[in-house]
This record gives sequence, C-alpha cells and structure tokens, in this order.
Amino acid sequence: MYLEKINSPADVKKLSSDEMRALAEEMRAALIKKLSIHGGHCGPNLGMAEAIIALHYVFNSPVDKFVFDVSHQSYCHKMLTGRKDAFLDKAKYDDVTGYSCQQESPHDFFTIGHTSTSVSLACGLAKGRDLLGGKENIVAIIGDGSLSGGEALEGLDFAPELNSNLIIVVNDNGMSIAENHGGLYENLRLLRETGGRAECNLFRAMGLDYIFVEDGNDVDQLIAAFSGVKDSEKPVVVHIVTEKGRGYAPAVKDKESWHWHMPFDIKTGETKFQGGEDYSDLTAKYLMAKMDTDPAVCAITSGTPAVMGFWKERREKYAGRFIDVGIAEEHAVAMASGIAANGGKPVYGVYSSFIQRTYDQLQQDLCINSNPVTILTYAASVWGMSDVTHLGIFDIPLMSNIPNLVYLAATSYESFIAMLDWSLSQREHPVAIRVPGGVVHAEKPTKDYGILNKYEIFQQGSDVAIIALGTFFGIGMQAAELIEKRTGVKPTLIDPVYITGIDSELLESLKAAHKAVITLEDGILDGGFGEKIARFYGDSDMKVANLGLKKEFLDRYDPNEVLRANGLTPEQIADTAERLTK
Repeated sequence: MYLEKINSPADVKKLSSDEMRALAEEMRAALIKKLSIHGGHCGPNLGMAEAIIALHYVFNSPVDKFVFDVSHQSYCHKMLTGRKDAFLDKAKYDDVTGYSCQQESPHDFFTIGHTSTSVSLACGLAKGRDLLGGKENIVAIIGDGSLSGGEALEGLDFAPELNSNLIIVVNDNGMSIAENHGGLYENLRLLRETGGRAECNLFRAMGLDYIFVEDGNDVDQLIAAFSGVKDSEKPVVVHIVTEKGRGYAPAVKDKESWHWHMPFDIKTGETKFQGGEDYSDLTAKYLMAKMDTDPAVCAITSGTPAVMGFWKERREKYAGRFIDVGIAEEHAVAMASGIAANGGKPVYGVYSSFIQRTYDQLQQDLCINSNPVTILTYAASVWGMSDVTHLGIFDIPLMSNIPNLVYLAATSYESFIAMLDWSLSQREHPVAIRVPGGVVHAEKPTKDYGILNKYEIFQQGSDVAIIALGTFFGIGMQAAELIEKRTGVKPTLIDPVYITGIDSELLESLKAAHKAVITLEDGILDGGFGEKIARFYGDSDMKVANLGLKKEFLDRYDPNEVLRANGLTPEQIADTAERLTK
C-alpha cells in the first residue's frame, strides 16, 4: 500500500501520477472502511481524494497554509499529514476529530465546524503574512454549498482588496447537504457547462482571477492548475468539478443521505443502526398536515432539510411551501420575519449549534418587530451533537435574554405539538420551541400557552422544589422519586415550560412550605434559566441550587460523564436536596 508509507506531505511529492491515482483509491477504501464502522462525513471526503493529494504535491504544508471550510473535506488531508493511522487502525479511529483541529497537527490552523468561514479566515492569514513580509501561499478550500453562506460572499468580496497571494479552491460537486438553492448556483452550472468560459462569471465579477478544472478527480489536471497559481501575486479562484461520493456506488446514487452517514454495511450500504420515529419525522408530518389545510403555513430550512424531516419526496410534494434558503441562517430568520409581517405563518427549523449564526437577526429583524415566527431548535441538549464545533448547549443564554421572544421547553411529543399548535394560532409573539430529545409520550397538556410564564406543578410536595426544564424533566422525576424514598418527604416537581420568564406568583408561594429550590437545565448555567430563579430568591431565606452545565467547550464527550461531572445524576441531585434541607 502507498498510504501506509505516507508519513508527511513530503512523501506525496515522491509519487508518480499513476502512484497518486492508486493512493487516491487506497484513501477511499480506508475512508469507506472507517466510516462503515465509525460513521462520519462520507460523500464530501470521497470526492476530494485527488484534490487533496494534488494540493500536498504542489504546495508545502504547513509553511503554505490550508484552510478547510466546515472541515467536511479534511479527512484525506489528515491522512497525508501524519494521521493516517486514525483511518487504518480501528483502535485509533478516535485519535482524530471529524474536523480541522489545530491541537492535532501543525498542518491545521483552525478548529472549524461551521460553514462559509474559510475565505475570511484565509484573508486574515494572508493579511497577517503581508504585514510581516512573509511569502507563503494561503489556500482556502470551500465547497459550492458553503458559498451560499453570507460570510463566504463577504470574504470573496473582500479578497481582491488584498492584492496579494490568496488561492481559493472551490470544490463544485453540485450539492450542498441536499440540493443547492440560490441564483449563484445557476452561474456555477453555466461555468461547468461552458468549461469556465462563460462571460457571466461570479468570481471574475468580484475582481478575482479564475481558473477552471473540468475534471477535479484527475490528478494531472489538478496538479497543472495548482502549479499555475502557486506563488500567485493576487487572489485567484480555482474552480474544480468533483463527484460527491466518488468510489462508493450508494454514496454516488444518494448524495444527500451519504453526506454524513451512520455506520453501515459496506456491501449493501444499509445502516447498521435503525432508529425509530423521531422528532424530525414527527415535525414533518405535523407541518404537512397543517400545510394541507392552511395556505399561510410554510416551513423554512437553512440547508439542513432533514432536521425537519423533509426528505426529497416531501420537499417535492410541498415545493414552494418548504423553503430551503441554502446555508444562510441570517437570511432565514429575516425572511421568516418578513413572511410573518405579511400574514404568513413561517416555521423555521434549525440545529441549536447553528442558531448562534443569526443572533443579530433574532434581535433586530424579528424580536424588535414582534413578528409571529415559530423557531424550532433541534439538538439543543447535552445529548445532542458532541463535537466542539457543533455543541447545542449554548442556546438558552443566547435566546432567552432577547426581549419579546417566548422560548418554550417541551418535555414530550404531546407538549411539543401543543406548543406548535399555539404558536401557529397566535399573532402576538415570536416563539421558539426547544425540541426535546427522544420520543417521550405523556398526557396531552391542557395548558393555554398564551398566559405567559405560568409554570406547571407536576407533583405537589414540601421541603424541596425541583424545577426541571425541558429534556431534564425526566431526570427531575427520577430525582424526586429518590428524594422521597430516602427522606419520606415528597418534593414538589415543576415543569417551568417558559425559558424566557419566571412565574413570580408560584415562586413566591413556594416559600411557605419549602426550604430549598433546585433548578435543572440542559445547557450552560452562566446566563441561563436557573439564574433567573436564583435572582428572584436573592433577598429571601430560600436556598437555591442551580444545576446545569459548566461554561466550557466540550469535545466528543460521553453525556453520562458530563452529567456526573456537573452533579446532574438523580443520586447527586438527591444528595444536593439533602444538604440544602439539613
């Protein structure tokens, strides 16, 4: 094998064209084997093997600096920069992350997991080089899907101002996670069809030099193109056309499903772990039923249609009512506000990790105007995505402190649907709903969510009141049972429902028969829900313990270990209750 002998990019430079082609196939084979066991970003990496080989053949990493957008295309880069064992040895699969990571290697300059950032970061590296009189090449590698993000266009717009070396490799495989959306993709299509010769050229219009590579899976074409722009004295785009999923038939046939994939059987492509009904699918079924009866209802996604359960067939059926704005969270929120202002009922589904990208629009375009948009926040949990770049535990401090927003925490499927029903029927508030994890069924709530900030008492007791928010309500139930078993005294258990407000009347009433209040929240404590409760009781004798997650960047963690480290197991909560009531 060639791959086994690659310990650094210097080894790549020794290979012939035929040997590099063989290396690319070995890299794909290693990728497919690891991903079949481990899961991960499949399609983007399979399509970039030759391009990564050519980049390392031509340039001199890490002196020449590579910046990978999103890092969906960085696996092959890791293989060639001293980390091949993490793809060849099962015991070492977890030695590397799924993203660019500067702690792993001097060949990685940033930890990156969010999209559309590479050109801006590369502009910064180039400016830093120029300030200090450096001469190295700066190379940004960005996929066509990432071009729909506003920051990518901001970076492209600024890049010509550098008037110095900056090489932007645009990997065009005709796909984002699902199909691309937006007018710039018509220009990419035109450039593909004309071999890069079309007069209408987005990149040239921005003042960038431009080179087209018709077959981005041909090592020789790539090497020729990269050699031609090496040491360029002004910014240039190298537009390469690749095949997403190349080398694995199921990934080529169904590019959307194989963008990121769970472990699978290599022979059949079938997923090894079959999940049941989930909130994404339940959301889609609910919204499709609503769209069938109410022409005002529409659904919005920013490049992740699966988050709301809208597979291709569903998107096609509800074309025009299901709106994919591309990887553009800012636009999604502002557009939703406009739809609501003109009588529509938009529902925007987004992963918690990505709602961070649109804070300004939440505040300025939506909440100042109090337009009745519904936002569904998914994977907002310690049980959500666990990579440091995709953490879903920061949404509560971010969103719950914006005036006019009503942020609700569902505890079950029934409460989630009831909240959706209310949000779509009212016209007074922008509403966000924190979608719980798993499918936990309960009795359908009879609550009127329009009477804001009224908590629900699930169990009336004394001495200790547990206020358990959203997904942590289940932990609260377990803790309450354990406290009663240990002490013989039934604690009060409360579902607060509202993340954005406090029930002053209920909290005041707890003073009569309770010594302590414990809050539980599935997110970081600083600036979070529990602090609102602690502030209410600040000048009283009520003892308050806020239990949640410490403010830190976790990475590839075990949720059970994190809960234990933060005192959030039922046993630890019971211990806290006993200490507070002594």
